[in-house]
Amino acid sequence: MKKKVVLFYPPYDGPPLGAPLCLLSLASPLLEAGFPVSVIDAAIRPGYDELILRETQDALCLGISLLTGPMIRTAIRVARRVREAHPGLPIIFGGWHPSLTPAQTLQPDFVDVVVRGQGELTLVEIARRLADGRSLEGVRGLSRKENGRIVHEAERPVENVNSLPTPAYHLADFDAYARLRGRRELAYATSVGCPYACHYCTDQVFYQRRFNAYRAERVVNEVVELAGRYRIDEVAFLDSNFPVDVKRALAIARGFIEHQARFRWTVQASTDLLCRMSDADVQTLAESGLYHIGFGTESASPGVLALMNKRHQRVADMFATAEKTEKAGIHVTFNIILGYPGETEADRLQTFRVMSEIARRHANVSFSPNIFTPYPGIPIWPQLREMGVREPQSLEEWNDLPLGKNVLPWLQGEELLRLRRMLEFFLLNNQIRKAASRHRWLRRGFRCALGAPIRWRLRRSRFDFPWELWVARATERLVTRRSLLTGQALSHSLEEVC
Repeated sequence: MKKKVVLFYPPYDGPPLGAPLCLLSLASPLLEAGFPVSVIDAAIRPGYDELILRETQDALCLGISLLTGPMIRTAIRVARRVREAHPGLPIIFGGWHPSLTPAQTLQPDFVDVVVRGQGELTLVEIARRLADGRSLEGVRGLSRKENGRIVHEAERPVENVNSLPTPAYHLADFDAYARLRGRRELAYATSVGCPYACHYCTDQVFYQRRFNAYRAERVVNEVVELAGRYRIDEVAFLDSNFPVDVKRALAIARGFIEHQARFRWTVQASTDLLCRMSDADVQTLAESGLYHIGFGTESASPGVLALMNKRHQRVADMFATAEKTEKAGIHVTFNIILGYPGETEADRLQTFRVMSEIARRHANVSFSPNIFTPYPGIPIWPQLREMGVREPQSLEEWNDLPLGKNVLPWLQGEELLRLRRMLEFFLLNNQIRKAASRHRWLRRGFRCALGAPIRWRLRRSRFDFPWELWVARATERLVTRRSLLTGQALSHSLEEVC
């Protein structure tokens, strides 16, 4: 009897942060239930198409997890090839994008089932039904096809993550990721969900603003054990907002200190939560190995923050966060969203001026700007449609919407050109400042020659005849986008930002 479940993670933009945690989390309860699992990550498996075709010859089903954007193209190609080679094999799509667009994802003939939301228990029940030759009718948390129509089964109650088994890390090839990345990394999530309701974010749609977290002692014991077993150098915590429970976050840090953990770690957070911590608390985080935090600051315009439903984000907290983390020796990346509906040039200039002032005062701050990307399911889609944004009408069309792609009708032509020039001045100003702080001989030369006029331009909103940019391009490789999780440079091209 066929019992093997094949799980596939398509390639995506940017370097992998280790084995795909979503697949390892799905694999663990399947293994406990007696189903062998084959995990295939395109990032480390050359010729993954043929490998999938071989693995699915004797499989019970194929599961593909994907995000909105370029991952969809590979998922479609692989699913079509598997359907042609093995016509009777059930093909299941899951992850963020299928969960947000289940009916649309089910339209192609190569998708049989969509697992919505938290998928660990749903997939186990699907596997049991398929192994027994039973119908999938009534399986909570899935959408399926029945006689040419799409059926959405009832929602599955959210499971407390503490009741779920540890992801199947033993299925990951840590050596392969280390060869690719140059260091041994572990992707780990201590929680899912975020209590905030930012209008641009899919997290609130996916997790309904529920913060569902491991107990601190579980995090400490598991991470310390995994780091020792697999000789991990860095742990990337994939939580949407790590310090929602500040006491829990500090308990995790103290646990790492007590165990004399030798790995470094990174998180994402919101500035208001960091500001609830004392300087001593933040120092504890640093002493435990935390070396980078990514913050969704998005804008320094109170008006734009209000439009984003991000009233918890205050400009004063941005300054305080930079100061607290700098004292502790923690590097931070502030994310910036440009082109949000209702944002004006005055709002953008305010953001650039405030962020430049933060960077002037605190050398530990970097920035990662992005054009607003309208992802599926976000609350402001009715407004976006009224403003002329065309919503993709098929799974294939969502493939063409990677992070930062500009599909905004109000940000084209001269408006876009001016934004690009403004952004380039902003990024160059901060990059020159960082270079000058590292190389003292630059202070009177390069910094004075370029830095002062650039700051004048940002104050005066004058961006014509950009001679400073022409000079700088010959000597500076501008970092235009960074990983919010690690701070690593991801792009040197403004085209990838806007």
